[in-house]
Amino acid sequence: MSTPTRPLRVTVWGENRHERTDASVAKIYPDGMHTVVAQAVTEHVGEGAQVRTATLDEPEHGLSEEVLAATDVLTWWGHAAHEEVADDVVERVYQHVLSGMGLVALHSAHHAKIFRKLMGTTANLRWRSADDQELIWTVDPTHPIAAGLPQPVRVPADEMYGEYFDVPTPDELVFISNFSGGEVFRSGCCWRRGHGRVFYFRSGDQEYPVYYQDEIRRIIANGVVWARPRVTRELPAVFQADRA
Repeated sequence: MSTPTRPLRVTVWGENRHERTDASVAKIYPDGMHTVVAQAVTEHVGEGAQVRTATLDEPEHGLSEEVLAATDVLTWWGHAAHEEVADDVVERVYQHVLSGMGLVALHSAHHAKIFRKLMGTTANLRWRSADDQELIWTVDPTHPIAAGLPQPVRVPADEMYGEYFDVPTPDELVFISNFSGGEVFRSGCCWRRGHGRVFYFRSGDQEYPVYYQDEIRRIIANGVVWARPRVTRELPAVFQADRA
């Protein structure tokens, strides 16, 4: 008899500010964007995943050493309060990624402290919020993150992101997008940092119900599965001591 595979442990992190302060966002995501992203992972990964959520205003932003030690993949959505994320928490997440934890950065997380630290660049880009249609084109149909998707994925309306996107050349490019105004963007990018995997996925502004769209939910879940650890995680001694 084979030994059962341990469930994939996923922590879905959300800033959870717009949902509590902007009526238009609260109407779309009454229980928070992080809840909808968590549901997407649960829906498409199924019983193979254990999913928890964490938000900015929790102690240690919900990302204590104990939580991260029990997390295989961390998803991250932030926008209005990047600078409120404590530097010691960013360093803690960074060390876990280097030791093998996966990170899936969503939409405005391109300016999250943790994403910029991992990229070593500004991660700046062009943007416009004007109900643009987005066409997401798969440029690597053999990549596991592209599994089960139509060509292209059509998002009826979302915020536009355009090049130049100031990030290192991706180790693997899965998707590019084009928009109503003619702009293009590298919208699905993969990197390896230390022993960890990082996937950036563009879609999902707070003013649009994008995270309810089945294809987008599948991309996020596929990204989570791709980013899962491939090694037994070993942290520097200072972080190992935090577990004692």
